[in-house]
Amino acid sequence: MPPRSTPPATANISSENLTISGGIAIFHLATARVVLCYHTRDKYHFLPKGRKNVHEDILNAAEREGYEESGYRNRVLALPIEHGQTEDEEASEKERAFVKEPLWTQMVPLRAGSKRQYLLFWFVGETVPVDVELWAEGDSRSGYKPPPPFPVDLTIRERIEMESVVDEEGKRRVYEPVRHEGTGVDEEEALYASELVPVEEAVTKLKGSLMADVVKRGWEAIQLKIKMEDGR
Repeated sequence: MPPRSTPPATANISSENLTISGGIAIFHLATARVVLCYHTRDKYHFLPKGRKNVHEDILNAAEREGYEESGYRNRVLALPIEHGQTEDEEASEKERAFVKEPLWTQMVPLRAGSKRQYLLFWFVGETVPVDVELWAEGDSRSGYKPPPPFPVDLTIRERIEMESVVDEEGKRRVYEPVRHEGTGVDEEEALYASELVPVEEAVTKLKGSLMADVVKRGWEAIQLKIKMEDGR
C-alpha cells in the first residue's frame, strides 16, 4: 500500500533546532535503472540524501549529496508534478508543465532523543551525459562541481538518444554512467556502496520506506513526461 500524506500540522521550530536536507532518486533514463545505495556495515539500502550547506540552494544540495553519497554525478529533472507553489507568470508553457519540485517532504527527528527537526525534500534526477562528465572531470579545481541544468528544450527521448555512444572498437552501445570512488565526506559515508539497478528491484529493496515511493512515483513522472512530450 502506498504511503499517505500526513494531514497538515502546525509546528514552530527555531533555527538552531532545524536541519534542512535534500535527497534524490537518480535515474539512468536509457536503461530504466536507478542509483541504489547500500550501507555495508548496517546492511540496508537507501537513496542518497543529506544536509544542505549554508547559503546553498536545496536543489543543488540534493544533487551534491547524491554525488557524495553514491559517486554518481547527477542533476534534478523538471517533471509533471502536482504542487502548491506560485506559478511564474513569465515562464514558458513547458516550464509551467514541468517543474523541479519535491515529490515528497519528510519531517523526522534528526536522531533519537534529539531536539533538532530534520526536514527532508525528495527530488528526482538523472545521471549526467558523457559530455557533462568529461567537463566536470576536466576541471583542474578540487572539490564538487555542480553540473549544468537539464536543458529546458531537450525532451526525454532526445536525452536518451544522447546515451548512444561509439566505443573503442567502433561499436555503438549505451553509455554507462561513471561511478566515482571516494566521494564520501566522512568515515560513515566511506561505508556506502552504490550501483544502478532496475527500477522494480530498487522498489522491492526499499519496500517499507518512503524511498520506495520516491522511486516509483519518480519513474512514473518520467514516463508521463515522455507521453506529454509525444503529444499523447
